[in-house]
Formats: sequence, C-alpha cells, structure tokens
Amino acid sequence: MNLDLDALCVTTLRMLAVDMVEQAQSGHPGMPLGAAPMAHVLWSRFLRHDPLDPDWPDRDRFVLSAGHGSALLYALLHVSGYDLSLDELKKFRQMGSRTPGHPEYGLTPGVSCSTGPLGQGLAMGVGMAMAERLLAGQFNGPDGTLVDHRVYVLASDGDLMEGVSAEAASLAGHQRLGKLIVLYDDNRISIEGSTALTFTEDVEARFRAYGWHTLAVEDGEDLEAIAQAIAAGQAQQERPTLIRVRTHIGHGSPLAGSASAHGAPLGAERLAATRAFYQWPATAFHVPEAVAGYRAAMLERGRQESGAWAGKLQGIEARDPERMALFRQRLAGTLPDGWDEGLNALDFGHKPVATRVASGMAINALAPGLPALIGGSADLAPSNNTHIQGGGERNIHFGVREHAMAAVVNGMALHGGWIPFCATFLVFSDYMRGAMRLSALMETRVIYVLTHDSVAVGEDGPTHQPIEQLAGLRALPGLTVFRPAEANETVAAWRLAVTSHAPSALILTRQNLPPLPANPQGVARGGYVVSPCAGEPALVLLASGSEVALAMRVKEKLAGLGHAEVRVVSMPSWELFAAQSREYRESVLSTGPRLAIEAGASLGWHRWVGEFGEVIGVDRFGLSAPGGQAMEAVGLSEEAVTARALALLH
Repeated sequence: MNLDLDALCVTTLRMLAVDMVEQAQSGHPGMPLGAAPMAHVLWSRFLRHDPLDPDWPDRDRFVLSAGHGSALLYALLHVSGYDLSLDELKKFRQMGSRTPGHPEYGLTPGVSCSTGPLGQGLAMGVGMAMAERLLAGQFNGPDGTLVDHRVYVLASDGDLMEGVSAEAASLAGHQRLGKLIVLYDDNRISIEGSTALTFTEDVEARFRAYGWHTLAVEDGEDLEAIAQAIAAGQAQQERPTLIRVRTHIGHGSPLAGSASAHGAPLGAERLAATRAFYQWPATAFHVPEAVAGYRAAMLERGRQESGAWAGKLQGIEARDPERMALFRQRLAGTLPDGWDEGLNALDFGHKPVATRVASGMAINALAPGLPALIGGSADLAPSNNTHIQGGGERNIHFGVREHAMAAVVNGMALHGGWIPFCATFLVFSDYMRGAMRLSALMETRVIYVLTHDSVAVGEDGPTHQPIEQLAGLRALPGLTVFRPAEANETVAAWRLAVTSHAPSALILTRQNLPPLPANPQGVARGGYVVSPCAGEPALVLLASGSEVALAMRVKEKLAGLGHAEVRVVSMPSWELFAAQSREYRESVLSTGPRLAIEAGASLGWHRWVGEFGEVIGVDRFGLSAPGGQAMEAVGLSEEAVTARALALLH
C-alpha cells in the first residue's frame, strides 16, 4: 500500500479510538494508540475477510484477546467497511450500542468471540485453529480445498500472564497448529506499572519451549518489519507463530509509556496534545477522505476473495454434490437425518448402570450418525467414558489442562462445523469456570461432561468430592444443567444437549444406579413425577441424580410404616423446570409438604420446597471413606432421610 495512506490509516485508527474513549469518558486508550500499526498491517495486507459477509465460512479469524482494547477493533471494523457506522462509534460503551466496553460475540459484525477476561481469547483462537485443521481434514480433497484459513490473535502482556494462555499455548505447540499466529503487544505496562514488577520471563524462550516459531519486531511503528514478520509466520506451516512487537502504550500522547495511559480517558488537554503530535484536526471522529477510499478497496478485495471461494464451491458441488451437501449442513450447524437413531436403539436392560457409563454409551451411539460430534477429556477419558470408539482425530487429548480445554472447545464451537464436548470430574469444573461463563454468555453449543458428582466418590476424599460446584453451575445464566437419575435420563439429557444451541452440563455418577421408570418428556420439562401415589400426596420427595433412587427406597420404607401417600419427583434440570408453566410445575410439586434430597450444597433448593419444606443437602466438605459410608456420614442414608420425612408427615 501507499506509505502515506498507511500512515493516515494508522492515525485514523488511533484517533478514532481515543475519541471513542473520550466521548464515553470511559475505556482504554493506551493499547489502541500503541498497537494500531500492527493491527493495520494485519487487516490491510494479510487478513482474508469480507466486510459485507462477516460470517463467510472460510474467512480468517481475528481474535482481540486483549479485549480492553475494543475501541481499536471497532475502529478497524468501521474503517474496513463493516456495518458499524460512525454513529455507533460515538455511542461507545453506551446502553444499546453495538460498541460495548469489551467485544461481544453476536452483537457486533466482525467480532469472532467475546473477550475481556485475559487469556481466554488466545485459548479460543487455539480452538478455532484446531477446528479449521480438523474440518479441512474431513472435507478438503484433490479436487478442491473447501477449508483453508488462518487464525490471528492480538494478545497483551496480561494475556500471557494468565495460566489459561500457558495451557493453551502448550497444547497448540503440541498440536503443531501452523495456521495460528499470535501478535504479542509487548508494551511492558500493566495497570500497576511496569511489567518489571511481575513479568520478567523470556516470553519468546517460553513459547519456543512449547514448540512455537517465534519472531520479534523491536519497533512497533515499523510497518514493513511487521509485515515481514507476519509473512514469515504464514510461511511456517508446522508450528504456531508468536510475533513479539515492541510497542509503547499511549504512543503519541503525553502519557506514552505510562500505566496512566491504560484505562482512562486522556482528558481534554492531553487529547489536544495528542492531536498536535499526530497533526490531526480538532474535529472528533475525523475520517479523512483518503481513508474512505481505502474502505472501498477493502470492500472490493473482500468481495473478490469470498466470491472466489463461492465459485470454487459451485465447481466442487457440480462434481460431488453429496460432499457439498454435507459440508453446507455442517457449516449451518443443522443435524443430519437419523442423527439420533443410535440413541433410540440403546437398551440398558434392568441392570444398574453408572450415568457416566450410560453417557459413554450415548456418545458412541451418537458418533456414527453425528460426524460433527467431537471432544475429549482432561486426561480422564477412561474415567469420564468419553472416548469415541474408532473416532480417530475426533478424540481430542487435552492433557491435564482444564482451563484451556474449556476455552478451546468454545473456540471450536464458534468456528463452526463442530459440536464439541469436554470432560473432567465435577470438582475440577472450578478450573473451567471462566470459559464456561463465556460459553453461556456467547450461547455456544458446548457440552460439558462432568463425572464423579458427589461425596459418593468416596476414598479420594474431600479434595475430589464436589459440594458447591453443582449449585455454582446452576447459578450460571444460560447454562442448562442436567443431573440424570439413571441411564435413560442420561440418554434424554444427551439428546437435549445436542439439539440445544446453548451450552449444557451433564453431571454424572461414578457409582451404578438402578433403572427407574424414566420419562424422556419429563426430562425435557426438567422435572416430573417418577413415582406417583393415589390421590394428593401427603409428602413429595424431590431429588436429582443418584438421590432419586434413594428417594424411591425411602418411599418404600414409608409405605411399610403406613404412609402410602408419598410422591417421588425427579428433577434432572432446574433450568428446564423453571421454564415450564406455573400450572405444570404445581401439578408436579403438589401443595403438600416437600423434602428435597441431593448430595450437594442445599443452596437453591428452597425455591422448590417452599417456605415449609425441608432440604437434605451437603453443606460441609466430604471425607475420605468408601462411597457408601461417606454418603451416610453426611446424612444421605435411608434411615436419616426416612426420619426427616416422618417428621414432615406428622
């Protein structure tokens, strides 16, 4: 490009960003001022994208992992021709705008994922690169390439301090993701001051140890050096690339190089000085006419690139329509005909089955008819029962990297073409919490398989026995949590998770559970009467998971004591039950006394038992003992529950 136009575009990006922050009186001007040159070089010379078709499937993905620099991203989108007007830039961080404080997936065209929690964007970029390679392996052929794009991540010092990025970078190096390029904005400043306070490692050496290709640009204002580094990264096919670019936070402002430039408006005087430094007009949100010409060039380039890909698809479709139909279906995220035939054929007989085992059988029943299903475990596949028999690369070995695993599957889901799942023990979902929250926020179709769900884990002791995790997951808006009571409820939960377009968590037992008269329609409604009684019940026993079988035994014991008017309700999903009509909920719960039973924190159950009901939960840490003994010790024995039930009946 013309060097004068390049300089003009870079300054436009910088000044749009600081004007956004100044207008909002909120935001982060320092990172956009320092990182605008590398962002411009990437977007103007390398990034394959079509502003008129932001969801073009074979576009390059750009992830702003340093989401606090969102003003830079919005400036890039506007200047490149996306449907993001100058008026939207003027509403930065305001109610109802398409320019929120941190990038939000699904709100702003051209935003690949929601970022802000540092490190998550880099890890999602790893997932996108994995999704690209695996999809290419399924659909590319000698007659044409359907999938061939790169993933670029712009990351900060803070991103690389976070543990999730270390796990993800280690996995990316092992996976040899040659189409992943990370631009590291090495401005050496964090909120508290110089990174010398906390971050003095040799980042390039660390990434080389992970198996990455590393490059350095010592002058973040040198556009040609940045371009040469990106080109060298593109040429490296066997390893992901980290490009360290030495920048200066707040470049051109009186606060340049200072932590004060990070997260606050410059203020009128400093903004005026910054305009003078760049010889920029005093008019806010100024976009030079020449930059409008640049926008037209970017629009035309994008149209040609996406159009060439569409033409390639038409040629392949003429030769191989079946392959193209499958490809389009995968990109659309729709389920193929007969996808659940394997589930329908499952028969568990009358034997007790652990729900983790039933889940594993469901995965393998789904896999042949649902080629988009992909996933793995944090080094626990034999325990989580998540291995796809004969699945090849559809089995992902994440290693002991729960933080990265959850973020990576978010990236895979966002990329498209896959329905990913990931697995670990329920107690370790704490490590995944940040990514699970983003999953719920972005409504990604991710399935979390969380086994070893209670103190019944037994001898592994309190470190491995989940207590508060189930309540914590239920508190997460947008996440549907299933705790099935037996094998058939587990199959129903899998069916619902696959058909959902938002995240689901399956909470599963290690111990065997007896078969019950499960009702798939009842599971779909979140709660149902699994064992009725004649007439209106004098007591309703509510439970989920393994405690439904306990409630059934308690009901039998009460009947033997002359109390036949007891109903048992299975509540595999609070979220789905809460979504039902009031009439349905009341028909299930009845108006009599209620006793809830669950091997987890009691928090939340009072919503369902009412003011005069009671809850038997576990509001203490567990203990190291055989599972049955541990359950008895925390009050989950037939005798203890029966005594509480009798007290409610009298």
